Amino acid sequence: MDTEKEKNTDTVDDVRETEETEEADCGVIAARNADHLIHCLTVIGEIEGHYILPPQNKTTKYEHIIPALVAIEQDKTIEGLLIILNTVGGDVEAGLAIAELVAGMETPTVSIVVGGGHSIGVPLAVCAKRSFIVPTATMTIHPVRMNGLVLGIPQTLSYFDRMQDRITNFVTRNSRISAEHFRELMMKKDELVMDVGSVVDGETAVKEGLIDHLGGLSDAIKCLYSLIEERQRKAEEGEKR
Repeated sequence: MDTEKEKNTDTVDDVRETEETEEADCGVIAARNADHLIHCLTVIGEIEGHYILPPQNKTTKYEHIIPALVAIEQDKTIEGLLIILNTVGGDVEAGLAIAELVAGMETPTVSIVVGGGHSIGVPLAVCAKRSFIVPTATMTIHPVRMNGLVLGIPQTLSYFDRMQDRITNFVTRNSRISAEHFRELMMKKDELVMDVGSVVDGETAVKEGLIDHLGGLSDAIKCLYSLIEERQRKAEEGEKR
């Protein structure tokens, strides 16, 4: 009997070790003794959309992120989502698609910008229910740009305007900044060498109303825990009624 128990224990330990190895290989470390089970999603490098970027580029592929968000929203064991951002921007439509999905989740979400949240990284930063930024991080706000051949016709300019409106509307709907002030930051002429736009640091981003809070990882996790516990209280009150 003892030998059989020892074999079963060894099997469980082997399974746990395999799971931990697989998680480490994927860049995900699960906390075994945390107060709440949260999923950490990283958005790093450049957002890869409809076109494959060169292999030397560090990228976040939207076809990987979108199914992950669907799985997180459905998984009853995952109580919250922490999004860590350090991105230089990338495909506008892919980034906006990810941001819209996060904004539409019932799962409590908190984002934190470390390093940078540039260009389309701005909607990705504000899409969570609460947003944080570390003091040394920066966010670059500039108009929509397009690489490659661009036809200089009225329809192209109209397309750019409509795309810009989509981004502006999303950012202002999910933050405290006004559309007028966001466009003002976007069109500044004295901060970027080869472009118009603004570079704001962590403290300024909070003052401008773009990001909710200035803080680090522990602050973001505490905020996420409070959102999780608030959701649990509301669910319990609903059951009592």
